[in-house]
Amino acid sequence: MAVTGRMKKWSGWSQSQMLAAMLAVQLFATGQQLLSKVVLSQGSFIFALMAYRHLVAALCVAPLAFFLERENSKKMEWSTWLWLFINALTGITAAMGLFYCGLRDTTATYSSNFLNILPIVTFVFSIIFRIEKLGLGSKGGKIKTAGAILCVGGALAASLYKGKVFHLADGHHFHRPAVMEVSKSQWTRGTFMLVGSCVCYASWYILQVKLLKVFPWKYRATLLTCIIASIQSAVIGLCLNRSKAAWRLEWNLQLITIVYSGALSTAATFCLLTWSIAKRGSTYAPMFNPLALVFVAISEALVLGEQIRLGIVLGTVLIIVGLYSFLWGKRKELKCLPLSNEGVDEMATAVPESVELKSLAPV
Repeated sequence: MAVTGRMKKWSGWSQSQMLAAMLAVQLFATGQQLLSKVVLSQGSFIFALMAYRHLVAALCVAPLAFFLERENSKKMEWSTWLWLFINALTGITAAMGLFYCGLRDTTATYSSNFLNILPIVTFVFSIIFRIEKLGLGSKGGKIKTAGAILCVGGALAASLYKGKVFHLADGHHFHRPAVMEVSKSQWTRGTFMLVGSCVCYASWYILQVKLLKVFPWKYRATLLTCIIASIQSAVIGLCLNRSKAAWRLEWNLQLITIVYSGALSTAATFCLLTWSIAKRGSTYAPMFNPLALVFVAISEALVLGEQIRLGIVLGTVLIIVGLYSFLWGKRKELKCLPLSNEGVDEMATAVPESVELKSLAPV
């Protein structure tokens, strides 16, 4: 009871504390992207990384699930376990596996662009499955659609247009390891992997609506999803590579990445996002997502000496403007909806609340 009371007290954060929490989420995501890029370029086995990462995440989330949702414990039906299995397979094992492959074959900045168009891809999927309407008859719907078009245009610009090269700190960064150089064929392959990751994540967000209906306890769902995803990653990984070297843990950067990813990028981020959504609403947290893209671009250029091309800059600007337009139009549209419109309300709530099971992201 004391722990529950303390958690409720923390939920009453001031504006400055909530702002600091959202900045911390984006900094966690930035560190996650850079660390993952380095260890993947050094040859870390993707499925071993995922299996260990989500095991650490499960250990970190377990106390929250035990103390905050202990009274909700009851026998689970087989259908619930099936939905949890599909949830882990779609949103973590497949989506994160593809994202890591794309990150390995491209750059952290380029990969982050695809994470920022996830709300747009999810929006398109929700239109296809008739979860929500396009809404071109309203001002909010038009702004939302225009934002979606800008995001897609930004993604295409970042993918297809190179342009001038910018060096933020030429000669003052760490020397870029030769192992991090990628060929044109690798870049193309990585782009397809990132597109596949977006499709999997968007499908996963749609599935969250059903999962929250059959299993509404978020911390327990996160705990079980992490455990199942860890098992799935281990099974697939052992089928692909059974060498001891691929699965060995040592005191190196890979171990730091695993602990960092599980403790901060998954457990801590999930808690901060959940509290912010409960306090500020579903559109507050996503408004800060583009900051991670900016942080990653600057950090990657300064620390790893990665080139920043004009196409990436233009694409990033279009994606940021499009994302803010989309969120603004979405918020304006939701204000005009009747309370009985359950499908849209569920999407507005379920998708943002599950965002960092992704960067269980992206990540």
